[in-house]
Amino acid sequence: MNFFRRRSILKNANFLDLTPVRIIGEEIGSDNRVQLLMPKFINRLAQKLVAPRLKSKYIKIKLDELGSATWLAIDGKKNVAAIANTLVTKFGDKIQPVEERLTNFLAFAYQQKFISFAQLEGK
Repeated sequence: MNFFRRRSILKNANFLDLTPVRIIGEEIGSDNRVQLLMPKFINRLAQKLVAPRLKSKYIKIKLDELGSATWLAIDGKKNVAAIANTLVTKFGDKIQPVEERLTNFLAFAYQQKFISFAQLEGK
């Protein structure tokens, strides 16, 4: 799907109705904190030639407690409003204002290509 169509879908949609979908992998630590695994190379030639020589072929992005809980709540089935309700149930006032914080986190994750939205993928 081209950039302009994706942008028009996001502009015209209510963010709370969108369903986030994970694109990259993760590792979950013993303390239930998430580390996102972003590939160091997107280019296939670099992946084939350089990546095997590296200690790790991923850049690890550590999330805090709230980010980890948000990431784990993203299952490809719940929309943003349902995820917000899950987070309020778990954290109470600690996460307020939940809609603003959640939409900022998801917008950043989308911009960095950590997630997409089911509505953009045609699911």
